[in-house]
Amino acid sequence: MAGLGGCAHPIRLTGHRTHLHTATGEILDHYDSGQLPAGELLVRCGNRRATRCPACSTVYRYDTYQLIAAGLRGGKTVPTSVAAHPRVFATLTAPGFGPVHNQPDTGRCHCGHTHPDNDRLLGAPLDPDRYDYTGAVLWNAHAPALWARFTTHLRREIAKATGLTQRALRHHATLSYAKVAEYQKRGQVHFHAVIRLDGPTGPASTPPAWATTQLLDHAVRAAATRTRIAHEGQPQPAGHTTGAGETGQSNRPVFRFGRQIDVRAIRSTDFTGGGPVTERHVAAYIAKYATKGAETTTGTLDHRLRLLAELATHDITDHARRMIHTAWRLATRPQHAHLRLRQWAHMLGFRGHFSTRTRHYSTTLAHLRAERTTWRTRQADAAAPAPVGPRAEQTAVGSNLPTSGQPVADRHGDRDDRSDLTAGHRAGPCADTAGQRGNADTTLVISHWQYAGTGLLPELAHLANLMEAKRPTRPTESRPDGPGHSGRQPSGADRTGAVA
Repeated sequence: MAGLGGCAHPIRLTGHRTHLHTATGEILDHYDSGQLPAGELLVRCGNRRATRCPACSTVYRYDTYQLIAAGLRGGKTVPTSVAAHPRVFATLTAPGFGPVHNQPDTGRCHCGHTHPDNDRLLGAPLDPDRYDYTGAVLWNAHAPALWARFTTHLRREIAKATGLTQRALRHHATLSYAKVAEYQKRGQVHFHAVIRLDGPTGPASTPPAWATTQLLDHAVRAAATRTRIAHEGQPQPAGHTTGAGETGQSNRPVFRFGRQIDVRAIRSTDFTGGGPVTERHVAAYIAKYATKGAETTTGTLDHRLRLLAELATHDITDHARRMIHTAWRLATRPQHAHLRLRQWAHMLGFRGHFSTRTRHYSTTLAHLRAERTTWRTRQADAAAPAPVGPRAEQTAVGSNLPTSGQPVADRHGDRDDRSDLTAGHRAGPCADTAGQRGNADTTLVISHWQYAGTGLLPELAHLANLMEAKRPTRPTESRPDGPGHSGRQPSGADRTGAVA
């Protein structure tokens, strides 16, 4: 239970695991799930959503912070010289689909009132009957393709500004980025992205002299303004437009980004109230939204709907309810069938990855998790250099946190040797890499695990609540937009076969 780190919905597995000596065939260690105190192997759910599992989402947020920070200041397989490369923090928003309740600089909304931060009316249309719900849902559905088209235009703008062809640009510079999707109060997705210019081989190479922050700023703004994408389905009826107010020559709606485009240079100084945007500030800002979805900002659901009638059992905002109904209705039309809007109705139509990055931007989440697993293995071996047992196996497999409960942060002298991370781990479908010890040339791990359910059984839920009450609380980190979100406490177990 302690190895779960407070996971709200652990995954229960049944099965067995055996360590064999490859040369002699001797069984070094064997046990099955029936030997464990819980009768099953408990593994962290790993859910990134703060509303589903606060503990696992916290680890995910820490990993995302390290991933973004490594691309800005180096470390984690990225050279520190990357901090001198030109980079900007860009925000691309959605167009308007009708006036909504907001918090303008004057403090008074168009409705004549001043809305507090927790007002459920924020983001809701002033006149729901005239709000373009169809355009809002379709824009969210096309937002991933719009971002992909933007990256294409961005490379073209950089090549155009330098007098190079796109084919020749790859021999002089490489475009690297990491982006995250955030929901606005009105339910529209907008993108935050760290965009960087490297040399021809990536972060380890020096960018050319013409690669400057000013050039990158100009290219981002020009590419965002030029980016357009037409609806991929069948033509719309005559006169139909989206919130963008445009239709193509084939009478298909055309989608674009909104007029509010923010591009800021990233500096290396510490962040202050009126200071520049810094590496630490950008990494923390993006990591925060890695664990938040539409349910946090717009008051909608954090899981898929099987039947539209389920909405009656959920307390969501009227605006989110109407957007879900719109997505459900549009899914019945043949021209929108390829968008799979019913499957993504709880996301208000958005069906893309919430976080993406280029290959050369920085490290990967898999590398960070492997580094943490190796660190935990070494700590356990140093404390008790004994053969692997059920207790050690459950801790290694079921937890992604160090024994102290704190995440693995940047440490002076960290090794970036990838071979060191996989030492003692044997690849293959039969390998249990999370808990294996010893030499991979002499030890073979054969394991077989089956899904038994999600969540804690009633007899363990009470123990989890007692442990959570005694767990020391961490101070809320300082953020530019307020305190963090507190998720739900561990609940009862879902029945076997139910997916969280």
